[in-house]
Amino acid sequence: MRVLGTLILTLSLAAPAHAARIKDLVELEGARDNALVGMGIVVGLAGTGDESSSFMARRPLATLLGNLGTAISPADIRAKNVAIVLVTAKLPPFARPGSRLDVTVSSVGTAKNLAGGTLVATALKGLDKLTYAVAQGQLLVGGYEVESKSGSMARKNHVTVARIPGGGTVEREVPREAPKDKLVLLLKRPDYTTATRIEAALDTAFATNIATVRDGGAVEVTIGPTWTSSVALLIARIEATTATPDAPARVVIDERTGTVIAGADVALGPAAIAYGGLSIKIDERLHVSQPSAFGRGRTQVVPDGTVDVQEAPAKMQVVPAATTAGDVANALNALGVKPRDLLPIFQALKVAGELTAEIEVL
Repeated sequence: MRVLGTLILTLSLAAPAHAARIKDLVELEGARDNALVGMGIVVGLAGTGDESSSFMARRPLATLLGNLGTAISPADIRAKNVAIVLVTAKLPPFARPGSRLDVTVSSVGTAKNLAGGTLVATALKGLDKLTYAVAQGQLLVGGYEVESKSGSMARKNHVTVARIPGGGTVEREVPREAPKDKLVLLLKRPDYTTATRIEAALDTAFATNIATVRDGGAVEVTIGPTWTSSVALLIARIEATTATPDAPARVVIDERTGTVIAGADVALGPAAIAYGGLSIKIDERLHVSQPSAFGRGRTQVVPDGTVDVQEAPAKMQVVPAATTAGDVANALNALGVKPRDLLPIFQALKVAGELTAEIEVL
């Protein structure tokens, strides 16, 4: 018997916004990560690599062997201990030649397991097709896969994706120009209120009108003659300055886990709500159908299932106005609302104009 039960409601109340470092609220324009990617070969696999008939793996391997002085035709390669992989990494800002990078290795062929493999030197390129790093090293697979001859298998995590901590070496620096007259702070969450508070915090910290709000997503900071020769110190002082970010009123619902998060600014107007609960029970049984003596029929298994659907009568209940997240929680808990019912209730309240919050469903 299978029962489709109800979810457990967990309501988390967000605390009021507090001051945070500007370093955690913004990013400096021009100082960002750059994506690197390359196609490489993993060797040393215990027969879990790409199929021997896969031309995708045979051709790169033949090219690699040719570069090492061994000429061989791709058609002559039958090894299953190699795999063609895609290697990715992030080049952090201000990375210099010789810096180390963590790289991720993902199978793109028919390989079943990358455990125990070694990545051969692979060039990592940017979108401009220039090589910025080289990756090589022993793969670390965060899982396992064990299969018996009978077909039973035990598996944990993905064994076709691996990492090489510090396996990449930066070979080229990303060209960039040093700021001359101003710095641009890009807000991670664009918001006019937060941008204005950052401007006020910087003006107060430097005792001058050093910052200007360009728009909700950017704040400009004038370098000026005082900081021309010490821009790094200016940036450090900006990052250490604190400001109070603002966040929109938002309700986040994750129906899969039964989690509901209501922001501190969520407000609920007075409303009358009618809701009903649906209960579904599926009962399946298997019966054996036996033919009569000397009959020509065959013994068969016949499924016999019943479906029972019950819906509780709807109740119209009045929900008082709520001005805080705690009040919203108390109002909804008083109704015994389940996560499955929260989404349509919140949407209906928003359409009715009684809920002042954004709704986000995960």
